[in-house]
Amino acid sequence: MAKSFMDENFLLETATAQKLYHEYAAPQPIIDYHCHLPPEQISQNKQFRNITEIWLGGDHYKWRFMRSAGVTEDFITGDQPDQEKFRKFCQVLPMGVGNPLYHWSHLELQRYFGTKTVVSGATADELWETCNALIGTPDLSARGLMVRSNVKAVCTTDDPIDDLVHHKAVATEGFQVKVLPTWRPDKAVKIDIAGFADYIPKLAAVSGVAINRFADVTKALGLRLDHFAAHGCKVSDHAIDNVFFEEATEAQLDAILAKAMSGQVLNQFEADQYKTAVMLFLGREYAKRGWASQLHISAQRNNNTRMFKKLGPDTGWDSIADGQVAAKLSRYLDALDSDDLLPKTILYTLNPKDNEVLGTMLGNFQDGKVVGKMQFGSGWWFLDQKDGMIKQLTALANLGNLGAFVGMLTDSRSFLSYTRHEYFRRILCNLIGGWVENGEYPQDWAALKKIIEGICYNNAEAYFKL
Repeated sequence: MAKSFMDENFLLETATAQKLYHEYAAPQPIIDYHCHLPPEQISQNKQFRNITEIWLGGDHYKWRFMRSAGVTEDFITGDQPDQEKFRKFCQVLPMGVGNPLYHWSHLELQRYFGTKTVVSGATADELWETCNALIGTPDLSARGLMVRSNVKAVCTTDDPIDDLVHHKAVATEGFQVKVLPTWRPDKAVKIDIAGFADYIPKLAAVSGVAINRFADVTKALGLRLDHFAAHGCKVSDHAIDNVFFEEATEAQLDAILAKAMSGQVLNQFEADQYKTAVMLFLGREYAKRGWASQLHISAQRNNNTRMFKKLGPDTGWDSIADGQVAAKLSRYLDALDSDDLLPKTILYTLNPKDNEVLGTMLGNFQDGKVVGKMQFGSGWWFLDQKDGMIKQLTALANLGNLGAFVGMLTDSRSFLSYTRHEYFRRILCNLIGGWVENGEYPQDWAALKKIIEGICYNNAEAYFKL
C-alpha cells in the first residue's frame, strides 16, 4: 500500500528516523547563516500583495522549471497578471515528479497556508483564494514568517559599499531575530568582470580612500570591514566560480590595477594574480577578526547572453562548472595557514564530482582549536535536493566529522524557504536512522540527540558565535 502523500513521516522510512526527526530535529531553531533575503524587506516588515509575489517572486528555481515546461517568459518575469502567473505554475508543477520543487512547494503551502491541497491546474483557483485570504495577516509578513519559522538569526548577503542602514534599523528596533550582514566583496575581487572600473571609485568614495595603487584597495576594504564588524558581521562569502591562485609582487599588482582601471583587458594570469592577492589579504583579516569565510565554488553564471542582457543576473541562467579545484585551493588555504591566519572556512561545491575532493581537503587544515574549523558546506543551489544532500552528508561522514557539521542554510531570496531546513532535517534523520537500524551505529539516544541537535542548530551557534 502506498504511503500518504507528504504526511507527518514524509521521507522518514524507519521508526528510528521518525524519533530522531520529531523529537530532536523538528523543535530546533534555525540559524540561516547564508541567505539572500533583502534587508530592506525585513526592516520594513514587508507585507506581500498576493501568493504570486511571495511564492514565485524572485524564485529562479521555479522560473527555470516553468521555462522547461513550456511557459513563456511573460508568465514568469513578464507583465502578465499575477493570477495568470500563478495558474501557469500550478498547471505545470505536476510534471515535476522527482524534482525538489514539487516537495518544497507543497511544504510551503502546508506550513504557511495550512493547506494540503495538491497543486494542479484544477486546484489553482482554489489555492489562489485560500492563500490570498491569509496573505495580509501578521504571520505572513517578512518578520512574521521569520518568527513563525523559529529563526534565531539570519545573515544576509551585502556588498562592502552598502551602508547597512536596514540592519541598523532592525537592531535598533529590537526585533527578536538577529539580522546581520555578510561581507560579500565579489565586485572588489573580480577584476575581470564588467563593471570593476566603475565599482572601485564607489569603494573609494564610501571609504574615504583615494584608490590609485593596490595598497589603497586593501586599505579601503579594511575600513569597510570595520564598518561591517560594527554592525555585527561575523561571516564573509565569496563566489569562487573557478579556483585560482597566482602570486604577484606589489609592483605587479599596481600595474594590473592601473591596466584594469584604464579600460584595458587583462589576461587570465593577471586577473588571477590580483584576485589571489585580495583573497589572501581578506582571509588574513577574517582570521584576525574571528570571522568565518565561505567559499562557494564551481558555479557557471549567466550562460544565456540574450536573456542576461534582458533580465540581468540571478534570473535562472546559471549552471554547474566543471573546473579543477584541488591544487590551487590547497595553495590558497596553505598560504593562509603558513602565517597561522587561516580563518574558519566553509567550502561548498556546486559540482558533486568534487565532494570527496573537498571532504578530504578539510582534514589538511583542521588545527584542533575550533571544533570543525574547516567545514564541507551543505548541498548548495542545484545540490540542495534529496540526492545532493545525501551525497554531501555521506561524503562528509565517510571522510570527516559529520557530528561537527554546521548544517543547512537557505541560500534563498524567499521568506518561505525555511521549509528547506525541514526538508534537510528529514533527510538527515532518515540517513542516520537507517545507519542505526542497520546496526552501523548504536541506538544510543543520548549520543544521537547530541548529534542531531548539533547539526540542526547547536553547532552553527557555537561556530558563528552570532
